[in-house]
Amino acid sequence: MSNHVFLIDSNKTPLNPVHPAQARKLLDSEKAAVFQCYPFTLILKRVIENPNVYPLTLKIDPGSKFTGIALVTNQGNVVWAMELQHRGQQIKDALLHRRAVRRGRRNRNTRYRQARFLNRKRPDGWLAPSLRHRILTIETWVKRLQKFAPLDSIAQELVKFDTQAIQNPEISGIEYQQGTLKGYECREYLLEKWNRQCAYCGVKDVPLEIEHIQPKSQGGSDRISNLCLACHKCNQRKGNRDIKDFLKGKSDVLKRVLKQAKTTLKDAASVNSTRWALFNTLKSFGLPVSTGTGGQTKFNRIRFSLPKAHWIDAACVGVVNAIKLVTTKILKVKATGFGGRQRCQTDKFGYPQKHRPLRPILGFCTGDIVRANVPKGKYKGTFTARVCPMSHGYGEFVIDKKRRSIKLDYLTSIHRKDGYEYA
Repeated sequence: MSNHVFLIDSNKTPLNPVHPAQARKLLDSEKAAVFQCYPFTLILKRVIENPNVYPLTLKIDPGSKFTGIALVTNQGNVVWAMELQHRGQQIKDALLHRRAVRRGRRNRNTRYRQARFLNRKRPDGWLAPSLRHRILTIETWVKRLQKFAPLDSIAQELVKFDTQAIQNPEISGIEYQQGTLKGYECREYLLEKWNRQCAYCGVKDVPLEIEHIQPKSQGGSDRISNLCLACHKCNQRKGNRDIKDFLKGKSDVLKRVLKQAKTTLKDAASVNSTRWALFNTLKSFGLPVSTGTGGQTKFNRIRFSLPKAHWIDAACVGVVNAIKLVTTKILKVKATGFGGRQRCQTDKFGYPQKHRPLRPILGFCTGDIVRANVPKGKYKGTFTARVCPMSHGYGEFVIDKKRRSIKLDYLTSIHRKDGYEYA
């Protein structure tokens, strides 16, 4: 079943989301019109005095690559959900490329300039652009949902992976010997680090046990870098043997295990870096904000026998007494940005080929989602796609991996470019 449809009156006051069947009836009877496609919203053609609305809780499961968002009623019904894909790694790669070009230019043209160090000071609470992007995109969607849904509270998964040093900056002595993550969801950390599979045989979807790479009987510690996950058979076969003896003849597996044991969780670090900044941002909306841990989310999901998904994890955040998935077809959103600032497009040799316009052409901008209704000709028919308008009155489309050129007079705008891709 699809997401419920957002509904607002003519004063743009948010009302209760309605079932898709009820939304079709409102459209067929011409009592409402389409206000926005993403998220799909209807606007009534009259004002509702003193509307009787039931409050919704906005639940967020923030992640490094994906963030799950769900709207849940007081009875535990998930009426609307989405998954937001971030582009933090793309931002980092673009910044690294720009830095390489800048340094190369300086080396070529200003070799005499002395290097400067410690001449910039970052403000308190500064976050890298790739991390700040995650907070800004979530903030954008919370603002959108607040316009179309009667929200009364927000729930956020605040702690997914929590290291001992963050909780206790004064850690010292024997506390270090007790392991980096002792008492702080160590198993959840290992499940993410080892991709929820056995480190030795790679089997998935079986009960996994925490295993010491270097046995404790041979001086191994409980530090997270000495722990991995193993199935029961591999754990029993290894016993207290040295890992080099256990994986004798499997040099590739030995090399992979030792390398992965020393790697850190990059995604977990990004979540840790942005959790409090996101929490403070959500508080600025003026709604009560509650929090929950990653272990609590997993407990709720297993208790109600729900599958693993980002939006389902979002629905399971915090204290949950009951939950029912009213929707299964959710909105999937991918952050793409607004494109480059380069006006001149070049061919593969670097020669100017064409120029992007600064202003809209006949009301259309590059990246707008439009519906084309071509009455005749080679491309006769109706289809929906993104357009790249040209100054000569035609627009380019890519449909079925083929480029088409259609007159702009045949186009009707559906959704303006906003830096996101929808599915």
